[in-house]
Amino acid sequence: MNPNKKDRCHETSIHWFRKGMRLHDNPAFKLSYELKTCCGEYYKLRPIYILDPYFRKYIRAGMNRWRFLQQSLVDLDLTLRKLGTRLYVIRGLPEDVFPDLFKKWNVKLLTFELDTEPYARKRDEQIETLARQHGVKVDQKVSHTMYNTELVVRANRGSVPMTYQKFLSVINSMPDPRQPIPAPDKLPSECLFDDDLNNCEYDVPTLNELLTLKGFDPVDLKPCLYPGGEKEALKRLEEYMEKKSWVCKFEKPDTSPNSLKPSTTVLSPYMKFGCLSASHFYYRLKEVIGNSPHTKPPVSLIGQLYWREFYYTVGAATPNFDKMVGNPICCQVPWDDNPVALEAWTNGKTGYPFIDAIMRQLRDEGWIHHLARHSVACFLTRGDLWISWEKGLAVFEELLLDADWSMNAGNWMWLSASAFFHQFFRVYSPVVFGKKTDKSGDYIRKYIPELAKYPDQYIYEPWLAPKSIQERAGCVVGIHYPKRVVIHEDVYKININKMSLAYKTTKADKCGSSTKSKNAPSSSNEKNVKKAKHK
Repeated sequence: MNPNKKDRCHETSIHWFRKGMRLHDNPAFKLSYELKTCCGEYYKLRPIYILDPYFRKYIRAGMNRWRFLQQSLVDLDLTLRKLGTRLYVIRGLPEDVFPDLFKKWNVKLLTFELDTEPYARKRDEQIETLARQHGVKVDQKVSHTMYNTELVVRANRGSVPMTYQKFLSVINSMPDPRQPIPAPDKLPSECLFDDDLNNCEYDVPTLNELLTLKGFDPVDLKPCLYPGGEKEALKRLEEYMEKKSWVCKFEKPDTSPNSLKPSTTVLSPYMKFGCLSASHFYYRLKEVIGNSPHTKPPVSLIGQLYWREFYYTVGAATPNFDKMVGNPICCQVPWDDNPVALEAWTNGKTGYPFIDAIMRQLRDEGWIHHLARHSVACFLTRGDLWISWEKGLAVFEELLLDADWSMNAGNWMWLSASAFFHQFFRVYSPVVFGKKTDKSGDYIRKYIPELAKYPDQYIYEPWLAPKSIQERAGCVVGIHYPKRVVIHEDVYKININKMSLAYKTTKADKCGSSTKSKNAPSSSNEKNVKKAKHK
């Protein structure tokens, strides 16, 4: 008998879960238990998650997102245990823990899902170098997106498709997204360990432990509306896929930003964490729709998946995508630094009930409708407060369950008219827009209870209510609810002029493309104010 055979047969594969926190449609995970060693035996499988103690240096995350992460880890661990293994949670910096793991577990294969974010790329390059030094093969697979972003750029002759329509034309020239692979029903018995399954050293941290570690008080958490995990993601997906008519008729702009229950799927947090595969979602939609009449991109559900792919592609190929300075596609706007106004916006105390209700919902629940995001983003930037979109991005990054690096930056540039969208004279009204779908202000009453007793006619504009009505409602503006931080009717016109000037003084190749956008204004400042459109 070969004396080294035993050692070889105990060679280990590590699958490193990061975003792809699921077993369905996880090709990198599939490799970790299907590939065999040089002697024809299965690798011993170790699925891991690394809890990086310095994670907050690279990403902001509030309590709701830490809870979602913890729930997703618990769900993943439970699913793996049903297959005879477990999730090994490792604490430490990846570059510190991997060399020890490589040696301790005799690792010869490391698999993980490809990540396009700048911090992840730098980290993964470092880990690949360490792996090579330890004789470990590394295999990454694209599965967080439907398309390989590098191949999309290559199909566009090496340039980034800078409009949604151009992106669609590029992917239409490419093969369809790969078919998703099912989650395993079982794992090869040879790849399973019978030790360490009950070693508490590798247990998923409790929620209290995780929140305390990050400096939060668990008492401050609100009720959980969107539990994390693959099981919940697939359950939620199927609940919507059962509504064929709703799926076929879905048009994103026609959904309500201020309904008391979400008017969209709220699957975005599950896709952000990779609890739900984009490819699986895509093909389930295709299956449900079949040959029935249906809406088309950009407003359809499939169109929403394409928006995600679009932002991932541009974000992966654009330097400093989440910043204004050094970002080649971003208009350079001289935003104001106004910490008082920023704090009022962040905490839902601007004096505009529609805006404040949205921001309070965001803080409490971790999710708001996309049109609600449009409203508060426009208000913070070009509409009212003239504060940089980077400040808003940071708040969303902290509070949103679905805070996705590429989509967050892309949407903030769009809504501030810094890139992608150039009709800056189209401004969301912090009063009129909400009334379209909630005339009586039920949404405002839910999230701003101090205004609950206001008559319908004043619920969006409490400053117009006579003092007697304010007192009768138990909420006097300026005492129990703040006065307006700005007078919208005045400032939005001033800001249109500022934006027009910024466009004129910024080089065309820094305002969204190398040539002037067809939507970019060419008329005078005065004309732009006259043609301003109020939503």
